Amino acid sequence: MTERLTQAILSLAAARGPDRTICPSDAARAVGGDHPDGWGPLMQPIRRAAVRLAKEGRIVITRKGKAVDPDDFRGVYRLGLPRED
Repeated sequence: MTERLTQAILSLAAARGPDRTICPSDAARAVGGDHPDGWGPLMQPIRRAAVRLAKEGRIVITRKGKAVDPDDFRGVYRLGLPRED
């Protein structure tokens, strides 16, 4: 399941492009389906996968449009590709 979640995050972020972000629930829905019983339980595993990918430098976790420390963030967050500036 972790690999499916990881691939969902990366493929959705890539489809969105480097200057845009996705909601973590988009990735959960891509794997678990549209019904909340399917995607809801995936939100914590999505967060863990996002933290791992951020630590690897493969995605950026943002909150209110600013990158956050993957080890220390709360609340609503978004996922995007790192900028290549």
